[in-house]
Amino acid sequence: MLKVVKAMSENQQANKFALSGDAMQAAEQEGQGTLKEHFQELRKRLLYCFIVVAVAFFIIATCFAESLVQLISVPVKAKGIEFIYVGLAEALTAQLQVSFIAAMMVSSPFIFYQIWGFIEPALYDNEKKALLVFMGCSVLLFLTGICFGYGVVFLSAITFFVYTGAGIATPMLSISQYVGFMFTFVLSFGIVFEMPIVTYVLCRIGIVTPDQLSAMRKYIILCIFVFAAFLTPPDVLSQVLMALPMIILYEIGIVVAKLTCGKKTTAEA
Repeated sequence: MLKVVKAMSENQQANKFALSGDAMQAAEQEGQGTLKEHFQELRKRLLYCFIVVAVAFFIIATCFAESLVQLISVPVKAKGIEFIYVGLAEALTAQLQVSFIAAMMVSSPFIFYQIWGFIEPALYDNEKKALLVFMGCSVLLFLTGICFGYGVVFLSAITFFVYTGAGIATPMLSISQYVGFMFTFVLSFGIVFEMPIVTYVLCRIGIVTPDQLSAMRKYIILCIFVFAAFLTPPDVLSQVLMALPMIILYEIGIVVAKLTCGKKTTAEA
């Protein structure tokens, strides 16, 4: 009788181990299947984005490229300066550059929609609201930086260069260099205007504190002027016009960090 009971107990334990092993294997297979599904969905959404950008690029390059180049050339031509190209393909290259950037701008709402569609199922309701506010502020700051960089700094820099060079030499601007310089210059301002967002994130995840940001102010200002010297033309006006909003944005970032991260620290205490 004892042998029978012992055998039954051993069988039950073996069945438990077997069931446990089967459950672990099933969970592992389910996790692998879920990960594979995520990669497939990501691949599908990236493919959609690529197709939309490619179609937009083709339409803009074939129908609107020349008009767009003429449009962004207005500030220089208004000063009586005409463009030249020194390579056979330089004019075409400039049109393709403008077309690609315009295609990315036109496709950006669809790209953001695909990004949101990929990450939205994994978020709670409060996280969705916070992320929407975060993305909205990021886009608004980026567009503000582009408008400021083009409407204030870039146009002022053109005027400065034209008048300082008058009577010394005849300006002969390459169209591809102008297009590349303008977009690099303007996009740099868009990125720089994200500074409050970066400051907020760094404080939120605990890398720095508002007090540390305040203590590092003089070093950050020095780095800002060095950074502005690299991104702007070699004149004081452009450097100051870029550094000044960066300093203001840094101070705004400190204020936002104190209002948000300070409350978080107090609540945790």
